[in-house]
Amino acid sequence: MDWQALTLSLELAAATLLVLLPAGLALGRWLAYSRFAGKAAVEALVVLPLVLPPTVLGYYLLVSLGGASPVGRWMAETFDIRLTFNFQGLLLASVVFNIPFIVQPVQRAFEAIPRQLGEAAAVSGLGFWQTLWRVELPLAWPGVLSAMVLTFVHTLGEFGVVLMVGGSIPGETKTIAIAIYDRVQAFDLASADRMALLLLLLSLGAVAASFFASARLAVRR
Repeated sequence: MDWQALTLSLELAAATLLVLLPAGLALGRWLAYSRFAGKAAVEALVVLPLVLPPTVLGYYLLVSLGGASPVGRWMAETFDIRLTFNFQGLLLASVVFNIPFIVQPVQRAFEAIPRQLGEAAAVSGLGFWQTLWRVELPLAWPGVLSAMVLTFVHTLGEFGVVLMVGGSIPGETKTIAIAIYDRVQAFDLASADRMALLLLLLSLGAVAASFFASARLAVRR
């Protein structure tokens, strides 16, 4: 069992969720409530990482953020930050790749909230933040929870984007998915079996916990 790779994967999943949650809530709510001419194009961009092959997305991120790119050179010269083959680049790639997994469930959750509730809250004197925290988020919570679980679990198992942008550097970019691949390549199927089973159980446990929490919330309502 490659515990270092598992720890790195958990750290990456937690960091990705931490970065994406506030941004996903804001973008999902905005898409749910807004009506404008270019909305379809914005939604298409949000969904694009979901339908684009991971290696293709990883390639474009590598080309656009690598040391030979204008962005990569500027970041290196100005802030001494390199965005490929390290954890920072891995996190950025993971954030981009997981945008649809958090935005879409959040958007659907806010779209399901009756507009009359927001209007009633405004008439009752509640401001924007009070309405968000006391009315909208409690109603949208099952969708938000699903988005959080999907993002976390998907990050744990991501392979293509991670390998393209981060490579396989132990302790830096070698995640559990890459460790499984390396063990298979080395014909160490016993180790690959153990790591794959652990990843399966972690994913299944997270999804089951999400469904359980959503069911309990529905019963309380």
